[in-house]
Amino acid sequence: MANADHGGRPAEALGATAVGTVQARVRVARLGLWLVVAVLALRQVAVVLGTPRGERLTDLETWVGPNGVLHVKGSLYDSTQFTGTPFGGLVLKPLTRAAEQALGWGWTFGTLLLVVALGLVAARALPQPVSRRTSLLAAPVAISLLMLSLPVRNTLYLGQTSIMPVLLVLLGCFAVRGERTSGVLIGVAAALQPTLLLFTPLLWFTGRRRAALSTGATFAACTALAWAAMPRDSYTYWVHHMVGVGLGGRADDLGNQSLHGALLRLGLTGPLEIALFLVLGAAVAVLALRRAVRYAHDGQLLLAVAITGCAAIVVSPTAWQHQLLWVLLAVVGQVGRRASDRYVWPAAVILIMTLPARMMVPDKVILHPLRADLVLLAALATAAVVPFLSRTSQYWQTPIPTRYAPPVPSRFRHIPLVRFLRRVITRPNLFFELLLIRVTYYAYAQIRLAAAGGSNSAGRVTAEEHGEEIHSIERALHIDIERWANHAVVQVDWVRNFFDFYYESFHFGVPLAILAVLYWRRPVDYRWARTAIGFATVFALIGFWLYPLAPPRLMPGLGFIDTVHGPQDFSRPDYGTLTELTNQYAAMPSLHFGWSLWCGLVILILAPRWWMKALGLLHPLFTLTAIVVTGNHWVLDAVGGAAVVGAGFGMTYLFQGPRARMVTAQAEKVSSDSPAPAKARTPS
Repeated sequence: MANADHGGRPAEALGATAVGTVQARVRVARLGLWLVVAVLALRQVAVVLGTPRGERLTDLETWVGPNGVLHVKGSLYDSTQFTGTPFGGLVLKPLTRAAEQALGWGWTFGTLLLVVALGLVAARALPQPVSRRTSLLAAPVAISLLMLSLPVRNTLYLGQTSIMPVLLVLLGCFAVRGERTSGVLIGVAAALQPTLLLFTPLLWFTGRRRAALSTGATFAACTALAWAAMPRDSYTYWVHHMVGVGLGGRADDLGNQSLHGALLRLGLTGPLEIALFLVLGAAVAVLALRRAVRYAHDGQLLLAVAITGCAAIVVSPTAWQHQLLWVLLAVVGQVGRRASDRYVWPAAVILIMTLPARMMVPDKVILHPLRADLVLLAALATAAVVPFLSRTSQYWQTPIPTRYAPPVPSRFRHIPLVRFLRRVITRPNLFFELLLIRVTYYAYAQIRLAAAGGSNSAGRVTAEEHGEEIHSIERALHIDIERWANHAVVQVDWVRNFFDFYYESFHFGVPLAILAVLYWRRPVDYRWARTAIGFATVFALIGFWLYPLAPPRLMPGLGFIDTVHGPQDFSRPDYGTLTELTNQYAAMPSLHFGWSLWCGLVILILAPRWWMKALGLLHPLFTLTAIVVTGNHWVLDAVGGAAVVGAGFGMTYLFQGPRARMVTAQAEKVSSDSPAPAKARTPS
């Protein structure tokens, strides 16, 4: 009876049923992930082969096409279009005739097979121990991330060979038996990409000395073979161009994510730049190798390989986008003692390697160095800065658990819809939150612009037709007060100036200030408020896309005065620096009013004093007045803004359940003193 539940079923049977359910879910998840891999592969093939012949695989066409440099008698580097080593040219020469016949299909499918092989090897090389679920799902996840990464997409589009050195190194470290064979593979990789010779000391100091010697010997043999076959090209590459410096694009181009390129972009030139590059590069290489050896002895050889590869990016004279795949391998490193911090480093690496830098960093002058060298900084951080956890750390298997607020009963059975989105007491990681805000805002800006056809002039007719519809509805409802309010305010200069200033100044500042205060003082409520405004913004984007609307100030013939931007020529509008960056027809719903209403509701709900609540409600009132009197929105736009905010709070309630009613200051204090769960105090 002790082994049976109240229904008489044995506990062993219940356990077997639970295990079977988990296994079934893992199988379904695995099948779904492999379907994602197939879809991504088909998409990459379609993108490459759907591009016109003269615009796809341009690097490969330049090398081995009918008029490629490998056909031309003389040096490969006469035109500076071939950037590989002489040994790489020697390997590619036999492929020229076959490439002429099937330049697109064969190379593209071959590269995809290399990506699949790379993902399989990386999945098998994960540091032990790993759960069975992880081992089953790791391969399709790894391949999907590789397919989505900018280096692989760039490689497929250009027809580059940069997948091969990475795969050869991983095969040499994890797949083949025998140190000599391992060294041969890594030596061939170094012959294709010389900075990979950094793996030789890694092999030596981790006890694989035969592999290290074999790597050096293979590299020397391949280089000597190329020198004997192509002495002029070898002299040009190794001596005249100093290991390929100056081949391809300009070394100070944004595509060159090496330390040398960054120094050139900072304005350093000549002997000073060369000396600084050599000193800093040597320091990074030594520090990275010491870290890599330590993590290799710790049982994290894949992380050690990633660190060494990132060091090779930093010290390389030129590291173009298709050569930056080593950074993505650093996703296997664990960072952070708290469970809630474990996803920050992988998420940052994946975002940096799958999204363009302009999407990650705002276009501000002060941030231009960061924007120009984002991948280099990620490689530098991986090689020398990020404190990855050791497998001997007490936090490796058991990080400090995430603390949750006591659940609040819901009035409906299936709320919260997603159970794991519980109320977290501990403060979320600031870097991850800023990254999330930045990516979300970039998506918001792009969708908002695309909703008008990509420019302010596109979609103007449709937007004006919708403006006439809104104006007619307001006349029928007797709420068409915009023109009267607009002209009344124009008559009083100080009132006009006040509302112009309010319209331009508080749209972003107030929501960000509220989020900052909540993040610091009340992290539980921060998550609730941030999720609500996120849902509201998504619903607003749908509105912009489906219903482009001209605001009153852009409606010809209605006599509105644009108090903020001045009189406009509608065929060639001028809104200052934002003319080409914003969609002026994204009026319905009004996010100006929607975000201000969100601010007012959050302050009304959370503020501890009545006068704070009253001040909070003044913000949406002033914003509503400002958007109407300046001619930037119709009254119904504000109604739409209120609707999306209400939908945002509703979706938050649906997914996360009721807002946690608790005081978090005491819980945070207890959690900082002890890993034991904090006791929540319910307000009286």
